[in-house]
Amino acid sequence: MGGKEQWGAMNDSTITLPWLVVRQDDNGNRYRVGRYATRAEAQKIADSLDGRGHKQLYWVERIAQNGDGADG
Repeated sequence: MGGKEQWGAMNDSTITLPWLVVRQDDNGNRYRVGRYATRAEAQKIADSLDGRGHKQLYWVERIAQNGDGADG
């Protein structure tokens, strides 16, 4: 998937849970796994999932002020 993906409009949970764990499958499809209050918490989940040995990729993104999943 090229370009930035829209994760939805900004709301109260965007402010309190600004960190996303994202999974990309073998076909390049991306899915939100969960939202977290801190980067450390999100990274811990991503690392745990990544350590399971599946071919999927996991990473952490901060939800930008405009509501998309990009860091800036």
